[in-house]
Amino acid sequence: MSPLSSSPAAHTADLVVFGGTGDLSMRKLLPALYHSDRDGRLSPETRIIALSRGGLTDADFRGKVDAQVRDQVPVDDHAIWQRFLGRLRHLTVDVGGDDRTGWDALRTLLTEDRDRVFYLASPPRTFGPFCREVQRAGLVTPRSRVVLEKPLGHDLPSAQRINDEVGAIFDERQIFRIDHYLGKETVQNLLVLRFANAFLEPIWNSLWIDHVQITAAETVGTPGRRDYYDHAGALRDMVQNHLLQLLTLTAMEPPARNDREAIRDEKVKVLQALRPITGGEVDRFTVRGQYTAADGMAGYLDEPGSTPPTESSERVETFTAIRAEIRNWRWAGVPFYLRTGKRLPNRRSEIVVQFKDVPHSIFPGGSPNRLVLRLQPEEGIELHIMAKEPGAGEVSLKPVPLSLNFGKTFPARVPEAYERLLSDVLAGNPTLFMRRDEVEAAWRWIDPILDAWRSSPALPEPYPAGTTGPAGAHELLGRSGRAWHEEEA
Repeated sequence: MSPLSSSPAAHTADLVVFGGTGDLSMRKLLPALYHSDRDGRLSPETRIIALSRGGLTDADFRGKVDAQVRDQVPVDDHAIWQRFLGRLRHLTVDVGGDDRTGWDALRTLLTEDRDRVFYLASPPRTFGPFCREVQRAGLVTPRSRVVLEKPLGHDLPSAQRINDEVGAIFDERQIFRIDHYLGKETVQNLLVLRFANAFLEPIWNSLWIDHVQITAAETVGTPGRRDYYDHAGALRDMVQNHLLQLLTLTAMEPPARNDREAIRDEKVKVLQALRPITGGEVDRFTVRGQYTAADGMAGYLDEPGSTPPTESSERVETFTAIRAEIRNWRWAGVPFYLRTGKRLPNRRSEIVVQFKDVPHSIFPGGSPNRLVLRLQPEEGIELHIMAKEPGAGEVSLKPVPLSLNFGKTFPARVPEAYERLLSDVLAGNPTLFMRRDEVEAAWRWIDPILDAWRSSPALPEPYPAGTTGPAGAHELLGRSGRAWHEEEA
């Protein structure tokens, strides 16, 4: 089976979800598992065991799932839905306390002949304590795996501490650090596009590519979530994981083989080749902004459902743009522009590879070619080429897209990111998950930017909610005569 392919679980598994009654479980994990069940990707005996402090019975938990998850998924077959509910169990556990009742019940419930997947849908501070409890309860076996949700720490030392705590209980091969962006169809198609098509590789370098833009734009703000966002900000929340993962897949060298570790080896090399942004360079190569009230939308400091803002809230970036450079032969001199923000006019995630002008054009007008890979809202790939507009007289050029829309080209339902990643976890395939050295290399590049922002007296640049971000983000590209994708004529 190819490492990049999504496969059914190789063994019957018990999926134990810590935080199994929480928001992530209800919105993402359980809907994804239901779809996997409906599509036949779960073995008949696989069980889903939710752990929480809620004191629920199995029937209580199934009723909660029936009430909260059923509206999110197309339940067109009552028998399949009942089969899925029948997989669900709930146990009340005490992490760090003296009550061992729940852990004893979990040990009795689990059997040696199954894979055990412990999914930590909980804050990072719980990762180490939970893993110690699992070990204390005698639940770690050679067929166990543990899944860690982002964010993995808030800086390099905290990430290393979490990795040390979890690594003391589980081997690296058993640890799956999840980033749901890596489960998106377009992300995996990026590797296929690059390494299964001969026409792209000769021009995938600084001789032919002018720059690359990676954008993750959101229309939503942070109502009810400012408590979290005050401690995260856009750089930690999106760039350190999602955008840097997309950068590595765009820039990595062809691996010697389609092998789980070979692909991850090449991704780490990209992170290690990133030119550090330190000291005074931070002001030149990074931009941070914070949205303000506009058109009936609240500003970050005024979002409802949160505790009153503090002085530190004024320093939190809800938008960031960065000019990154990769110091190797393939990419020397090619800027990679990373951008993410909240309360922007359109929700979209995309990678734009902008090619250089033809060396000598015999036609007037026109613009360079570009390759656009859309991750959301509609996954697909567009190659923009120059074509002649129909008509007699002078030749007039117009850029037109050659488009691959996955939803239209492949009529079968495209699995959501969590479906694919959960299938890979159950199958024991780590290709689309982050390795320890990968996480820590990303933090080594991010930390100097955070340090410079922290020591600077300047506040994030304000931008009205619903606009394309602060002026500094446009100047970041404008200084070199470039523009963000949506701004170009």
